[in-house]
Amino acid sequence: MVEAKAWVLKKHFKGFPKDSDFELKHEQLHEQLRDGEVLLEAVFLSVDPYMRLYSRIRMQPGDVMIGTQLAKVIRSNNPEFPVGIHVVGPCGWRSHTVSDGTGLTRVLNDWPLNLSLSHALGAIGMPGLTALYGLEEVLAIQPGETLLVNAAAGAVGSVAGQIAKLKGCKVVGSTGSEAKVAYLKELGFDHAFNYKTVPSLEEALKQASPEGYDAYFDNVGGYFSSIALTQMKRFGRIAVCGAISTYNDKEPQTGPYPQLSMVLKELRMEGFVVVRWEDKNQESLKKMLIWLQEGKLKCREHVTVGFEKMPAAFMGMLQGDNMGKAIVQV
Repeated sequence: MVEAKAWVLKKHFKGFPKDSDFELKHEQLHEQLRDGEVLLEAVFLSVDPYMRLYSRIRMQPGDVMIGTQLAKVIRSNNPEFPVGIHVVGPCGWRSHTVSDGTGLTRVLNDWPLNLSLSHALGAIGMPGLTALYGLEEVLAIQPGETLLVNAAAGAVGSVAGQIAKLKGCKVVGSTGSEAKVAYLKELGFDHAFNYKTVPSLEEALKQASPEGYDAYFDNVGGYFSSIALTQMKRFGRIAVCGAISTYNDKEPQTGPYPQLSMVLKELRMEGFVVVRWEDKNQESLKKMLIWLQEGKLKCREHVTVGFEKMPAAFMGMLQGDNMGKAIVQV
Protein backbone atom coordinates (compact mmCIF):
# COMPACT_ATOMS: atom_id res chain seq x y z
CA MET A 1 0.00 0.00 0.00
CA VAL A 2 1.10 3.57 -0.72
CA GLU A 3 0.23 6.36 1.69
CA ALA A 4 -1.28 9.15 -0.44
CA LYS A 5 -2.46 12.63 0.43
CA ALA A 6 -5.05 14.76 -1.34
CA TRP A 7 -6.50 18.24 -0.83
CA VAL A 8 -10.28 18.33 -1.26
CA LEU A 9 -12.72 21.18 -1.60
CA LYS A 10 -14.46 21.10 1.76
CA LYS A 11 -17.01 23.73 0.76
CA HIS A 12 -17.50 26.09 -2.13
CA PHE A 13 -15.65 29.38 -1.87
CA LYS A 14 -17.64 32.44 -0.89
CA GLY A 15 -15.54 35.36 -2.00
CA PHE A 16 -11.81 34.90 -1.56
CA PRO A 17 -10.81 31.33 -0.56
CA LYS A 18 -10.02 30.57 3.09
CA ASP A 19 -8.01 27.82 4.77
CA SER A 20 -11.24 26.37 6.13
CA ASP A 21 -12.49 25.77 2.56
CA PHE A 22 -9.90 22.99 2.11
CA GLU A 23 -9.30 19.67 3.82
CA LEU A 24 -6.25 17.42 3.64
CA LYS A 25 -7.19 13.76 3.40
CA HIS A 26 -5.09 10.59 3.54
CA GLU A 27 -5.77 7.46 1.56
CA GLN A 28 -4.15 4.11 0.87
CA LEU A 29 -3.44 3.19 -2.74
CA HIS A 30 -2.90 -0.41 -3.83
CA GLU A 31 0.47 -1.00 -5.47
CA GLN A 32 -0.91 -3.85 -7.55
CA LEU A 33 -1.87 -2.24 -10.85
CA ARG A 34 -4.32 -3.34 -13.52
CA ASP A 35 -3.26 -3.57 -17.16
CA GLY A 36 -2.58 -0.08 -18.52
CA GLU A 37 -2.27 1.56 -15.11
CA VAL A 38 0.63 3.53 -13.63
CA LEU A 39 1.37 4.82 -10.16
CA LEU A 40 2.49 8.45 -10.17
CA GLU A 41 4.31 10.43 -7.51
CA ALA A 42 3.92 14.21 -7.70
CA VAL A 43 7.13 16.23 -8.00
CA PHE A 44 5.73 19.68 -8.84
CA LEU A 45 2.13 20.90 -8.76
CA SER A 46 0.67 23.91 -10.51
CA VAL A 47 -1.64 26.53 -9.01
CA ASP A 48 -3.52 28.59 -11.59
CA PRO A 49 -6.36 31.14 -11.70
CA TYR A 50 -8.67 28.82 -13.64
CA MET A 51 -8.93 26.58 -10.56
CA ARG A 52 -10.90 29.29 -8.78
CA LEU A 53 -13.36 29.60 -11.67
CA TYR A 54 -13.72 25.87 -12.34
CA SER A 55 -14.19 25.06 -8.66
CA ARG A 56 -17.54 26.81 -8.95
CA ILE A 57 -18.76 25.19 -12.17
CA ARG A 58 -17.13 21.74 -12.24
CA MET A 59 -16.65 20.69 -8.62
CA GLN A 60 -18.71 19.65 -5.63
CA PRO A 61 -17.71 19.66 -1.94
CA GLY A 62 -15.60 16.59 -1.24
CA ASP A 63 -13.99 16.55 -4.68
CA VAL A 64 -10.21 16.60 -4.95
CA MET A 65 -9.05 20.05 -6.07
CA ILE A 66 -8.49 20.14 -9.81
CA GLY A 67 -5.10 20.88 -11.28
CA THR A 68 -2.10 19.73 -13.24
CA GLN A 69 1.12 18.25 -11.91
CA LEU A 70 4.52 17.07 -13.05
CA ALA A 71 4.85 13.53 -11.75
CA LYS A 72 7.28 10.62 -11.83
CA VAL A 73 6.15 7.13 -12.79
CA ILE A 74 7.15 4.94 -9.84
CA ARG A 75 5.27 1.78 -10.86
CA SER A 76 3.95 0.84 -14.26
CA ASN A 77 1.81 -1.70 -16.01
CA ASN A 78 1.66 0.44 -19.14
CA PRO A 79 4.42 0.19 -21.79
CA GLU A 80 3.80 3.79 -22.92
CA PHE A 81 4.80 5.09 -19.49
CA PRO A 82 7.74 3.08 -18.10
CA VAL A 83 9.06 3.49 -14.57
CA GLY A 84 11.31 6.50 -14.12
CA ILE A 85 9.90 8.84 -16.77
CA HIS A 86 8.17 12.11 -15.96
CA VAL A 87 4.72 13.08 -17.18
CA VAL A 88 2.36 16.04 -17.01
CA GLY A 89 -1.20 15.13 -16.14
CA PRO A 90 -4.51 16.40 -14.70
CA CYS A 91 -4.14 14.53 -11.42
CA GLY A 92 -5.36 17.32 -9.16
CA TRP A 93 -3.95 18.15 -5.76
CA ARG A 94 -2.71 14.63 -4.99
CA SER A 95 0.65 13.37 -3.78
CA HIS A 96 0.16 10.01 -5.53
CA THR A 97 -2.22 8.93 -8.28
CA VAL A 98 -3.16 5.66 -9.95
CA SER A 99 -3.83 6.53 -13.59
CA ASP A 100 -4.89 4.54 -16.64
CA GLY A 101 -2.80 6.89 -18.77
CA THR A 102 -5.68 9.12 -19.88
CA GLY A 103 -4.55 12.74 -20.17
CA LEU A 104 -0.90 12.00 -19.42
CA THR A 105 1.78 13.60 -21.59
CA ARG A 106 5.42 12.60 -21.47
CA VAL A 107 7.90 15.41 -20.93
CA LEU A 108 9.73 16.24 -24.16
CA ASN A 109 12.45 13.67 -24.89
CA ASP A 110 15.07 16.36 -25.49
CA TRP A 111 14.38 18.20 -22.23
CA PRO A 112 17.68 19.84 -21.16
CA LEU A 113 19.30 18.35 -18.08
CA ASN A 114 20.04 21.84 -16.71
CA LEU A 115 16.39 22.98 -16.92
CA SER A 116 14.03 22.26 -14.04
CA LEU A 117 11.16 19.99 -14.99
CA SER A 118 8.85 22.44 -13.24
CA HIS A 119 8.91 24.58 -16.39
CA ALA A 120 6.75 21.88 -18.02
CA LEU A 121 3.97 23.42 -15.91
CA GLY A 122 4.87 26.96 -16.97
CA ALA A 123 6.52 28.52 -19.97
CA ILE A 124 7.07 25.12 -21.63
CA GLY A 125 3.61 23.94 -20.64
CA MET A 126 -0.01 25.02 -20.51
CA PRO A 127 0.60 28.72 -19.63
CA GLY A 128 3.18 29.08 -22.39
CA LEU A 129 0.88 27.41 -24.90
CA THR A 130 -1.95 29.69 -23.80
CA ALA A 131 0.20 32.74 -24.48
CA LEU A 132 1.35 31.43 -27.85
CA TYR A 133 -2.07 30.41 -29.15
CA GLY A 134 -3.70 33.59 -27.87
CA LEU A 135 -1.23 35.61 -29.91
CA GLU A 136 -0.96 33.45 -33.03
CA GLU A 137 -4.37 31.84 -33.37
CA VAL A 138 -6.74 34.38 -31.81
CA LEU A 139 -5.06 37.76 -32.26
CA ALA A 140 -3.01 36.85 -35.34
CA ILE A 141 -0.46 39.40 -34.12
CA GLN A 142 1.63 41.15 -36.79
CA PRO A 143 5.01 42.94 -36.70
CA GLY A 144 4.70 46.63 -35.91
CA GLU A 145 1.44 46.29 -33.97
CA THR A 146 0.91 47.44 -30.40
CA LEU A 147 -0.20 44.84 -27.86
CA LEU A 148 -1.65 45.44 -24.40
CA VAL A 149 -1.27 42.68 -21.80
CA ASN A 150 -2.67 42.78 -18.27
CA ALA A 151 -1.64 40.52 -15.38
CA ALA A 152 1.56 40.85 -17.38
CA ALA A 153 3.96 39.52 -14.74
CA GLY A 154 2.01 36.29 -14.34
CA ALA A 155 2.63 32.91 -15.90
CA VAL A 156 0.71 33.64 -19.12
CA GLY A 157 1.11 37.40 -19.43
CA SER A 158 4.89 37.42 -19.05
CA VAL A 159 5.28 34.85 -21.83
CA ALA A 160 2.73 36.56 -24.08
CA GLY A 161 4.61 39.84 -23.85
CA GLN A 162 7.95 38.23 -24.69
CA ILE A 163 6.58 36.29 -27.66
CA ALA A 164 4.97 39.46 -29.00
CA LYS A 165 8.36 41.20 -28.80
CA LEU A 166 9.92 38.30 -30.71
CA LYS A 167 7.31 38.90 -33.38
CA GLY A 168 8.23 42.58 -33.71
CA CYS A 169 5.46 44.19 -31.68
CA LYS A 170 5.39 47.09 -29.26
CA VAL A 171 4.21 45.68 -25.91
CA VAL A 172 2.59 47.48 -22.99
CA GLY A 173 2.11 45.60 -19.72
CA SER A 174 -0.05 46.29 -16.69
CA THR A 175 0.81 44.71 -13.35
CA GLY A 176 0.29 45.17 -9.62
CA SER A 177 3.57 46.27 -8.00
CA GLU A 178 6.69 48.30 -8.68
CA ALA A 179 8.82 45.15 -8.44
CA LYS A 180 6.71 43.57 -11.16
CA VAL A 181 7.02 46.69 -13.31
CA ALA A 182 10.80 46.36 -13.04
CA TYR A 183 10.54 42.68 -13.96
CA LEU A 184 8.54 43.46 -17.10
CA LYS A 185 11.15 45.97 -18.17
CA GLU A 186 13.81 43.28 -17.69
CA LEU A 187 11.79 41.07 -20.02
CA GLY A 188 11.82 43.73 -22.72
CA PHE A 189 8.35 45.24 -22.43
CA ASP A 190 8.34 48.67 -24.06
CA HIS A 191 6.21 50.18 -21.31
CA ALA A 192 4.91 48.87 -18.00
CA PHE A 193 2.85 50.45 -15.22
CA ASN A 194 1.38 49.59 -11.82
CA TYR A 195 -2.37 49.77 -12.21
CA LYS A 196 -2.79 50.05 -8.44
CA THR A 197 -0.92 53.34 -8.15
CA VAL A 198 -1.60 55.24 -11.39
CA PRO A 199 -3.98 58.16 -10.81
CA SER A 200 -6.03 57.19 -13.87
CA LEU A 201 -6.02 53.88 -15.73
CA GLU A 202 -7.31 55.62 -18.84
CA GLU A 203 -4.49 58.16 -18.78
CA ALA A 204 -1.88 55.47 -18.09
CA LEU A 205 -3.02 53.54 -21.16
CA LYS A 206 -3.02 56.71 -23.29
CA GLN A 207 0.44 57.68 -22.10
CA ALA A 208 1.84 54.23 -22.85
CA SER A 209 0.41 54.21 -26.38
CA PRO A 210 -1.18 57.51 -27.48
CA GLU A 211 -2.10 56.01 -30.84
CA GLY A 212 -4.09 53.20 -29.17
CA TYR A 213 -3.81 49.40 -29.28
CA ASP A 214 -4.12 46.97 -32.17
CA ALA A 215 -4.46 43.93 -29.94
CA TYR A 216 -5.29 43.24 -26.30
CA PHE A 217 -4.49 40.03 -24.39
CA ASP A 218 -6.98 40.10 -21.52
CA ASN A 219 -6.35 38.06 -18.38
CA VAL A 220 -8.24 40.32 -15.98
CA GLY A 221 -11.66 41.38 -17.29
CA GLY A 222 -13.88 43.63 -15.19
CA TYR A 223 -13.22 47.35 -14.85
CA PHE A 224 -9.80 47.17 -16.49
CA SER A 225 -11.24 45.79 -19.70
CA SER A 226 -14.03 48.34 -19.77
CA ILE A 227 -11.39 51.07 -19.87
CA ALA A 228 -9.03 49.20 -22.20
CA LEU A 229 -11.70 48.77 -24.88
CA THR A 230 -12.01 52.53 -25.18
CA GLN A 231 -8.30 52.69 -26.02
CA MET A 232 -8.40 50.18 -28.86
CA LYS A 233 -7.74 51.21 -32.45
CA ARG A 234 -10.44 50.69 -35.07
CA PHE A 235 -10.71 47.00 -35.97
CA GLY A 236 -8.75 46.08 -32.85
CA ARG A 237 -8.74 42.47 -31.64
CA ILE A 238 -9.18 41.21 -28.08
CA ALA A 239 -8.23 37.73 -26.89
CA VAL A 240 -10.09 36.92 -23.67
CA CYS A 241 -7.96 34.44 -21.76
CA GLY A 242 -9.40 35.03 -18.29
CA ALA A 243 -11.15 37.42 -15.93
CA ILE A 244 -9.30 37.03 -12.65
CA SER A 245 -10.64 40.33 -11.30
CA THR A 246 -14.11 38.74 -11.10
CA TYR A 247 -13.35 35.23 -9.82
CA ASN A 248 -13.69 36.05 -6.13
CA ASP A 249 -16.73 38.32 -6.38
CA LYS A 250 -19.61 37.41 -4.10
CA GLU A 251 -21.96 39.28 -6.42
CA PRO A 252 -21.51 39.65 -10.19
CA GLN A 253 -20.03 42.94 -11.35
CA THR A 254 -22.32 45.18 -13.36
CA GLY A 255 -21.36 47.59 -16.17
CA PRO A 256 -20.02 49.50 -17.84
CA TYR A 257 -20.75 47.30 -20.82
CA PRO A 258 -18.55 46.72 -23.89
CA GLN A 259 -21.05 46.89 -26.75
CA LEU A 260 -20.77 50.61 -27.51
CA SER A 261 -16.96 50.54 -27.77
CA MET A 262 -17.12 47.37 -29.84
CA VAL A 263 -19.61 48.85 -32.30
CA LEU A 264 -18.00 52.27 -32.69
CA LYS A 265 -14.49 50.85 -33.06
CA GLU A 266 -15.61 47.69 -34.90
CA LEU A 267 -13.70 45.47 -32.50
CA ARG A 268 -13.44 41.69 -32.53
CA MET A 269 -13.41 39.91 -29.15
CA GLU A 270 -12.88 36.17 -28.82
CA GLY A 271 -12.65 33.97 -25.76
CA PHE A 272 -10.47 30.89 -25.94
CA VAL A 273 -9.32 27.79 -24.07
CA VAL A 274 -5.89 26.36 -24.81
CA VAL A 275 -7.06 22.80 -25.53
CA ARG A 276 -8.60 23.94 -28.83
CA TRP A 277 -5.18 23.60 -30.47
CA GLU A 278 -3.82 20.60 -28.58
CA ASP A 279 -2.91 18.90 -31.86
CA LYS A 280 -0.16 21.53 -32.17
CA ASN A 281 1.19 21.16 -28.65
CA GLN A 282 4.29 19.06 -29.31
CA GLU A 283 5.46 21.29 -32.14
CA SER A 284 4.72 24.43 -30.14
CA LEU A 285 6.47 23.21 -26.99
CA LYS A 286 9.59 22.36 -28.97
CA LYS A 287 9.58 25.85 -30.50
CA MET A 288 9.31 27.54 -27.10
CA LEU A 289 11.97 25.28 -25.61
CA ILE A 290 14.35 26.43 -28.35
CA TRP A 291 13.51 30.06 -27.58
CA LEU A 292 14.24 29.40 -23.92
CA GLN A 293 17.58 27.72 -24.67
CA GLU A 294 18.57 30.59 -26.98
CA GLY A 295 17.79 33.15 -24.27
CA LYS A 296 14.94 34.67 -26.27
CA LEU A 297 12.38 33.58 -23.70
CA LYS A 298 12.91 34.07 -19.98
CA CYS A 299 10.79 32.62 -17.24
CA ARG A 300 10.68 33.12 -13.51
CA GLU A 301 9.02 30.86 -10.98
CA HIS A 302 7.49 31.49 -7.57
CA VAL A 303 8.13 28.20 -5.78
CA THR A 304 6.40 27.12 -2.57
CA VAL A 305 7.92 24.04 -0.92
CA GLY A 306 5.65 21.46 0.68
CA PHE A 307 2.48 19.65 -0.41
CA GLU A 308 0.84 20.81 2.82
CA LYS A 309 1.10 24.40 1.56
CA MET A 310 -1.05 23.91 -1.54
CA PRO A 311 -3.91 26.11 -0.28
CA ALA A 312 -1.51 28.87 0.79
CA ALA A 313 0.21 28.80 -2.60
CA PHE A 314 -3.14 28.90 -4.38
CA MET A 315 -4.42 31.84 -2.35
CA GLY A 316 -1.11 33.66 -2.72
CA MET A 317 -1.30 33.30 -6.48
CA LEU A 318 -4.85 34.68 -6.53
CA GLN A 319 -3.76 37.79 -4.65
CA GLY A 320 -0.74 38.33 -6.90
CA ASP A 321 2.15 37.21 -4.71
CA ASN A 322 3.90 35.52 -7.63
CA MET A 323 6.09 36.81 -10.43
CA GLY A 324 5.97 34.31 -13.25
CA LYS A 325 4.62 30.82 -12.67
CA ALA A 326 3.38 29.76 -9.24
CA ILE A 327 4.58 26.24 -8.46
CA VAL A 328 4.46 23.92 -5.45
CA GLN A 329 7.43 21.60 -5.00
CA VAL A 330 6.61 18.44 -3.07
